[in-house]
Amino acid sequence: MQEEEYEFGDFEEILDGSENEEVEEEIPQEGFVRARWPKNGEIIGTIVQRYGGNRMEVLTTDGKTRNCRVPGKYKRQLWLRPKDIVLVKLWEFDKDKGDIIYKYKPNEVTQLKKKGLLNSLNQEF
Repeated sequence: MQEEEYEFGDFEEILDGSENEEVEEEIPQEGFVRARWPKNGEIIGTIVQRYGGNRMEVLTTDGKTRNCRVPGKYKRQLWLRPKDIVLVKLWEFDKDKGDIIYKYKPNEVTQLKKKGLLNSLNQEF
């Protein structure tokens, strides 16, 4: 018999054994989601329009439209777009303005809808 010549030399294929065994797929389990609730001086809102920079117009659950900003410590953490549900901390000296401190994830939004916290938001846009 003649030895087979490999293109890159005499190397044997090393199997890690995972090909022979059945691989169990990990099924993501949907557990209970604990959404962040508004505390003292905080209110839930939805982004209507971005003005540029870190400023945007937010429609809050009390029916007011507020000019809100993203503080410097959250600038890189929060990627915000219109129709996102956010948590706004109102300013102490001017209640028509606030800081956006949290963006709700989609599974947290469904939790808030079940509890009835988003009923007063008009989802017209």
